[in-house]
Amino acid sequence: MTMPIPGSEAFSSRPVDPSELARSLPSSLPVHSVTQEQVDALDPLTYEVVRHRLWSVTDEMGEALKRMSGSPIVTDANDFDFAISDELGQEVQVGLYNTMLVGAVDLAIYWTLRNRAVNPGIEAGDMFLTNDPWVGGGLHQNDVMVYQPVFHDGKLFAWTSAIAHQPDLGGVGLGSFSPAAQDVFSESLPTPPVKVVRGGQLQRDVADLWVRRSRVPMLIGLDLRAKIGANNVGAERLHALIAQYGPDTVKAVMKRMMSDAESRLRAKLTALPDGSWSATGYQDQSHEGDRNLHKITVTTTKSGDHLSFDFTGTDPQAGVINCTYAGMRGGVMLALLPILAGDIPWSAGGLMRCFDLVTEEGTINNATFPAAVGRGPIGPAWLTGSLVAECLAQMLDRDLELGRNVQATCCGTWDTAVIAGLDERGEQPAPFLNIIMEPMAGGYGARPHADGIDTGGLFCIPMGRVPDVEMTEFLYPVLTLWRREEPDSGGPGRHRGGLGASVAITPHGTSVPMGLVLASAGKAVAQNAGLSGGHPGNSGLDVVARRSRVAELLAAGRMPSDLAEISDTLEPGQNYASSYLAPGEVFAMTWQGGGGYGDPLTRDPAAVARDLREQKITAAGARAVYGVVANGTEIDDAATAAERDSRRTQRRDRSRLLGETRGRADLAAARRLDDNLVEVGDGTVACRHCSETLGDNEEPLALALYEGPPTEAGPQIIATAADYVDAPVVFRQYCCPSCWTALYSAVVPADHQDTVATLGRLTAV
Repeated sequence: MTMPIPGSEAFSSRPVDPSELARSLPSSLPVHSVTQEQVDALDPLTYEVVRHRLWSVTDEMGEALKRMSGSPIVTDANDFDFAISDELGQEVQVGLYNTMLVGAVDLAIYWTLRNRAVNPGIEAGDMFLTNDPWVGGGLHQNDVMVYQPVFHDGKLFAWTSAIAHQPDLGGVGLGSFSPAAQDVFSESLPTPPVKVVRGGQLQRDVADLWVRRSRVPMLIGLDLRAKIGANNVGAERLHALIAQYGPDTVKAVMKRMMSDAESRLRAKLTALPDGSWSATGYQDQSHEGDRNLHKITVTTTKSGDHLSFDFTGTDPQAGVINCTYAGMRGGVMLALLPILAGDIPWSAGGLMRCFDLVTEEGTINNATFPAAVGRGPIGPAWLTGSLVAECLAQMLDRDLELGRNVQATCCGTWDTAVIAGLDERGEQPAPFLNIIMEPMAGGYGARPHADGIDTGGLFCIPMGRVPDVEMTEFLYPVLTLWRREEPDSGGPGRHRGGLGASVAITPHGTSVPMGLVLASAGKAVAQNAGLSGGHPGNSGLDVVARRSRVAELLAAGRMPSDLAEISDTLEPGQNYASSYLAPGEVFAMTWQGGGGYGDPLTRDPAAVARDLREQKITAAGARAVYGVVANGTEIDDAATAAERDSRRTQRRDRSRLLGETRGRADLAAARRLDDNLVEVGDGTVACRHCSETLGDNEEPLALALYEGPPTEAGPQIIATAADYVDAPVVFRQYCCPSCWTALYSAVVPADHQDTVATLGRLTAV
């Protein structure tokens, strides 16, 4: 754990009271505001027209950035976002791109108002740049935000912002990922807000200072100008809107948008029973050479119309798997926006009033300076979001209507691989650097009423896209051998998790080895958990095929389709590693699918048959986890019934009982808890399938517990935990001790503390 440096707290972001912030602004910075009476006086038609115009402004800003940027991260993968904020920085309208960034944008504006209003001042025609994760704006240094104040009649009216991931901003590691880093000084330099545009003019000294740090300075310089251009578009459209409707009307709409989002979310929360739910997840490894597990834990409490997310008990900051307060907040928004606000306009400034965060400083999702935070958004922030999503899913699963938004964990993490080297295909050799963006096609988690979407994208980037293979091969000296969905990669369940996929590349057009940097998680311990007995999706796996036969195969006119035919020397990549890829060698990456929902033995055999026909699962997987016996793609109904009975008997024989059940319950007036459990009377919990009473909210439930090797979860567990961590990892399953329905299935450390045994206590606070 790194120790905080005295004085670094000046750059830390914290929760802000907008009214207190307004009172603290200097008189030299007048702001435009409206009264509540003006907000209430808005007529509905004007409100809707202006609201949609504000939405279109952010959309147009996004299109402007994509047209101007030369980075595939922006143009192909859509790893960026935009916002329009009010005069105090509260986010009025955000984009549908990287939603984790929503949790950080306002923090940077708050900090700027507090620390830049007097010196160097905030004036019309200015723009600021920052990549400091402790200030906000982004979740790690590669997230770079350019933002501007918008003035009307000499008063600060609003802010526009554009933020995107940059391919490289310096530091020890390629792509600014340093797998061995122990503090931020091995990474890209964090830059607090600096005025990059003054009076409408780009400050060349600041711009030169900025691009000088990068291994790909031309791309960084182009993206800087693209963000400036996008902000210009935003300001022009806002001024046109003000000219048409008047400043008071536009500002009243902005305030009303946040209030409406807040009230609609509070109404949704009020309709749900109060309760408390917990979830715990792990980062396997914290840096190059580490073989430990690092825990994030959250307890989500819903009381009335308010949520609290308590991360007390999370492990201390370590290695590169840290994020700042902004990253933790971004992780919460990652889950809250699609799960609770899918039918509410994303006026984040209002939505964020509905929850508070309880956290200890110096932990892996609230790290203090100078912790290494390069892995921030795609490690601890992402896991934070997955755990919050798991809690929210348990909360919503109790309501049949809101339960339609329940979703098992999606692909779980981002599998980072950066390659860099010398492109010798042109007249003059040229350096290149590429972040492999194929994991954009992650598998979505299953729902109570539907399978997850195969290679559907990322939970945090609703408009994300997978890159075009032909464009990748055009830009970089690589040949793609395959890019395909992987059968059995979706988490088994009554509804199956969406499939993950894999890609294999080999150098093509270079005679020297490429550098290869890996940064990932979810190889030893599942990060794509299932719900209600559903199994986790596949584990991630990175492999380098040394002593490859790929050149001979291609010369013979054969396109290889699996690693076994390519090489007998397969080197699994660690979660965090600096390696190389030589000409003739192959790098293969398998990223994760989504978790399953419900007991796999209850899946409709016809759905299993469809999966077999479409090669979503294998025949071995159909039998091993679904208990379905098939002849080709035809189901043998009698053999399937017998196989499922046999597997339930196996669960009975291998499990140990925890407590005693209390006989059958009357389910006539039962209230749903999830796919398997119901609440009868005042806190008594029973199995929905067989009506066996399992306990109440005063004591642990009487369940049957089994622990075995991770591969017992199914053929989707393709990595060997012992290759990555020293702690024992198990497949853990709790079943009803009467009908042997799976209630909880997970791949976790052997010392993992479950909440499932106390489900009865989670029905009320």
